[in-house]
Amino acid sequence: MTMTVGELSKQAGVNLETVRFYEKQRLLPEPERTPGGHRLYTQDDVDRLSFIQRAKWVGFTLKEIRTLMRVREADPTESCEDAMELARHKVGEINAKLDELQKMRDALQTFLDTCPDTDAGHCHVIQGLQSVEPPACCD
Repeated sequence: MTMTVGELSKQAGVNLETVRFYEKQRLLPEPERTPGGHRLYTQDDVDRLSFIQRAKWVGFTLKEIRTLMRVREADPTESCEDAMELARHKVGEINAKLDELQKMRDALQTFLDTCPDTDAGHCHVIQGLQSVEPPACCD
């Protein structure tokens, strides 16, 4: 059974521009066309879009998703080491972000805990933001 781009986007839960973007990025194969030139999609395209959206949700980049798609479409008896390596790397990136977010939260909480709630000239939130050193990564 085939469907239009509108039906595809509805079933996959993405907008039309997302479908077109993924086609341009070659994450979706070139669709068949009707004699009138309308693009036709299948359930495989819905499944592919859903896979891409889930991969994006857990933090994979489009480049990484291309690799994951190659593994997904490979012979099922082949190794999934490429996917495992990408996932390990992504977990490391997420852990680093979590560490940084924890530091940010702790700094803000310290400002809040020590602020005397007086005039702006004595506000520890303002003073802390004027003196705190951001990490080198955030220039």
